[in-house]
Amino acid sequence: MPSVRADPAALRTRIRGSLLGGALGDALGWPVEFASLEQIRRRYGPVGITAPPAEGGGVAEVTDDTQMTLFTAEGLILAARAGALGRPDALVRIVHRASLRWLRTQGATSRHPSFAGSGSEGWLLCVPELHARRAPGSTCFEGLQASRMGSPEHPLNTSKGCGGVMRIAPVGLALAVDDPFTVGGRIAALTHGHPSGWLAAGAMAGMVRDLLLGGTLEEALAEALETLERAPGGEETHAALRRARDRVSEVWRSGRRPGPEDVEALGQGWVAEEALAIGWFCAAVHPSDLPAALCLAANHSGDSDSTASIAGQLLGVALGEEALPPSWLDRLELRSTIAEIADRLAAETCGRFGRDAAELRGERAG
Repeated sequence: MPSVRADPAALRTRIRGSLLGGALGDALGWPVEFASLEQIRRRYGPVGITAPPAEGGGVAEVTDDTQMTLFTAEGLILAARAGALGRPDALVRIVHRASLRWLRTQGATSRHPSFAGSGSEGWLLCVPELHARRAPGSTCFEGLQASRMGSPEHPLNTSKGCGGVMRIAPVGLALAVDDPFTVGGRIAALTHGHPSGWLAAGAMAGMVRDLLLGGTLEEALAEALETLERAPGGEETHAALRRARDRVSEVWRSGRRPGPEDVEALGQGWVAEEALAIGWFCAAVHPSDLPAALCLAANHSGDSDSTASIAGQLLGVALGEEALPPSWLDRLELRSTIAEIADRLAAETCGRFGRDAAELRGERAG
């Protein structure tokens, strides 16, 4: 395993790579999210959509996937300032209040007692672009509008939609969170009650952490599979990720270029375990080519923006900001806000870590 120093500069480029890479995938997949592969090809040509399009305002728009990811990051930053990153219950409550602020941006209210006071915290509420409504998921809405917080022990519903996994990368990026798998799962369970809905999010957070510390996509997957094997209810997510791993092996053995049929063999991505499997597969078959990975993750008859966002988050943290295409970044909506949040996340949750990443990964494995 390569060893990288967990120094501020290295962490900063990887964290920026993850959040901006996820946003690029979101912007690429958003215009085709509800289209079939046939419709995508009819509109964009035989290879499908190949770059995030600039809409009426000249920007490549992002959706609730990026919006909620940013509010998750804001919650982690505020938790760090409150000294709560090592106290999971307090951390989850702070991230929940951040998610309630996202709910405010969508013009909605909540019955939860902390809703009234949540609006005075943070700073993302002051970003006008975050108040755009881009087909937010109904499960996230309903979960955040509830009078209590959902949890693995006391779920609000039986949903395993991908709204938990698509917003959870910041948990893995925050090095001061000791157990990203557990914390990521509990944050996803605020809105998604099915074990696959929140265990897939935990697996995603764990993989992001391993990649942040210099692990490969294959090593991150192996760690996730081992953790899921021990987790009650983890069978579906474990099986979905194994299928993704086997599909990568099949593509490599055949020597062919991966295509939409490979993605759709793993599902459509509307549910959490499929979205995670597709995102990892697309990153793994294009491990050094982020645009190719995102295009593969977006061009299918499913939840194109979420699968491409997950692929971008995974490959972005693995490769760093320098792997992101400048021509795509130039038109990305909220680019400066995303970069600022990434830098704050690095400074507030990673600043005290200067040890060798292999040592940190060893602590996580133990």
